[in-house]
Amino acid sequence: MEWVKKGLIDNVVERILWAKSHAQVPTLLLKKDRVRVYFATRPQSDLTLTTFCDLDINDLSKVIYVNDKPILDLGEPGTFDQFGIMPSSIIEKDNIIYLYYSGWSRSVGVPYNNYTGLALSEDGGQTFHKAFKGPVLDRTKYELFSATSPEVHYNGIWHMWYCSGTNWHNIDGKFEHTYNIKYAFSPDGLNWQQNNQIAIAQENPYEAITKATVLKINDAWHMWYCYRGSFNFRGGDDAYKIGYASSVDMVNWTRKDNLAGLQASEKGWDSDMIAYPAVIRIGDDIYLFYNGNSFGKYGFGYAQLKL
Repeated sequence: MEWVKKGLIDNVVERILWAKSHAQVPTLLLKKDRVRVYFATRPQSDLTLTTFCDLDINDLSKVIYVNDKPILDLGEPGTFDQFGIMPSSIIEKDNIIYLYYSGWSRSVGVPYNNYTGLALSEDGGQTFHKAFKGPVLDRTKYELFSATSPEVHYNGIWHMWYCSGTNWHNIDGKFEHTYNIKYAFSPDGLNWQQNNQIAIAQENPYEAITKATVLKINDAWHMWYCYRGSFNFRGGDDAYKIGYASSVDMVNWTRKDNLAGLQASEKGWDSDMIAYPAVIRIGDDIYLFYNGNSFGKYGFGYAQLKL
């Protein structure tokens, strides 16, 4: 596979008066005349909220609307999303839009905990309300650290591929999180069966794999995700790269990172890292949205699949 880069979509964060930086983890909803991109932005360095912008479906580089308010409030004190809400996956079913998001809470001993929440919209994705105050994906007796950043699909049952924490490593006096991608399923999108089933395994204990995005092309399922190391990954050699895997049954995956088809640029906004991919089909064309340097500090861009 080969992706042709189309560039950074400019002037998104600058149009949100309450945001200081970042348009992180682009999460895509296809509408009749536009592509709606939900993303996480930061009113301050240690706090994350979610809003969205709309792109012209005929020219994805053109921003036609930016929502000026967060779509969800932070959680109450002590809840899983008290200090951050990041979008991750969105599905429209029976005129209801399901937005699965990552909630952030602070911790003692390690910097944070991450679990998955669900918000619902009945007005086409303009406004949302939380389905529950608690997470729909949480730690279990086998998954000790985090369960977050899901990708969700529905085809008779609900499928989810999510980021599951494997460890915290003390790297030069700072704890860094590692994770793999696991699979869960659900009859209703609300109650999820977590069987500790690994979809994409770590190649070594210091690898972190997250933010799967899945699309069926012809008779196969294709997954892109991002992965990094634990040493010098904030712009160094261990920074996020795009990986790839394929499957015929949505459950068992073969990892083939060399076929991902998208690498960092030699210079510019995505020269240090590429992360948090999201794929979408628009007519006969397939696009991949992603973040670049500093985990989306400068916004998001996109690429088109060369068929």
